[in-house]
Amino acid sequence: MSLGVADDESREIQISLPADVDWHMLDKSRFFFLGAALFSGVSAALYPAVVLKTRQQVNRAPIPCSRMAFLMLRQEGHRAFYRGFGTSLMGTIPARALYMTALEVTKSNVGKGGLSLGLSEVTAATVANAAGGLSASMAAQLVWTPVDVISQRLMVQSSCTKRGFSNIPTSNYKNGFDAFKKILQNDGIRGLYRGFGISTLTYAPSSAVWWGSYSVAYRLIWDGIGCYKCKWKNNDPKNCENGKILEPNPLCMVGVQGVSAAFASGVSALITMPLDTVKTRLQVLDVERGGRGGQPTVAQTVRELVKEGGFSACYRGLGPRWASMSMSAATMVTTYELLKRLSTKHQ
Repeated sequence: MSLGVADDESREIQISLPADVDWHMLDKSRFFFLGAALFSGVSAALYPAVVLKTRQQVNRAPIPCSRMAFLMLRQEGHRAFYRGFGTSLMGTIPARALYMTALEVTKSNVGKGGLSLGLSEVTAATVANAAGGLSASMAAQLVWTPVDVISQRLMVQSSCTKRGFSNIPTSNYKNGFDAFKKILQNDGIRGLYRGFGISTLTYAPSSAVWWGSYSVAYRLIWDGIGCYKCKWKNNDPKNCENGKILEPNPLCMVGVQGVSAAFASGVSALITMPLDTVKTRLQVLDVERGGRGGQPTVAQTVRELVKEGGFSACYRGLGPRWASMSMSAATMVTTYELLKRLSTKHQ
């Protein structure tokens, strides 16, 4: 990958970045094995923020994030922050394998197609990243939705019986397998895929927006660094490091990836937060007067939310979600880039 930064039309300063690793360059067995190990560790570190976000979304009274964490720690102990983690981890491994495969295959094909159509490198990369994120999320939802339904119910089930939390009509389960059996017995396969449509409508655009924003932010930041580092002084090219080429060090690479990921997460969280709140409630709550089959409908869930706190209720948990997405994305994308380079057929 090579990006150019010019202070005038006659002299172009290039930022020399490592070449992108395409799908055909990867050792697939190493890619999936290392990916499962690396992303499991990242998921474990960020899981408490997901639990806090989910509790805030389903609680009928607004509770600040810090107070929610204090109540959980005092009344339920530190294990409450990892309730449902085993189930989530078991489902995340195959889901992420699907996600990474669809992402890389789509990015590679769309990127090549865009260049063949005459698009610029920047435009082709942005379109390829957005298309890859969209297809990856849609493929992964086949596994992620049932995992979400089970793990989120485990996250919130004890909150309805503790002082300080609202009365949340959820069922009690012994573990993930017990939740799977009971949901299947009561609601059938539709119960496991409750919210599949809105999950796809939430995560597919969110993933497309994230990867597209990340691609744009990544290039803008490198442009800024190039303009700052490589200013021409008295029209002397020797004032630029290495003449006309700026060679970034690994620490700089990681920093740019992390900042770009955090920016993309903020954009994505703001756009898709209301859909995520509706999706979470739809998957977690059992209402007395649901739609067909006893399940709540999207319209009913939205009306209940607006009744509780107006439109702002749709943004409950935005802080933890933004923080979780930013930390997760920054960690994930740097880990992902490292994973791809560790998995190349020829180092």
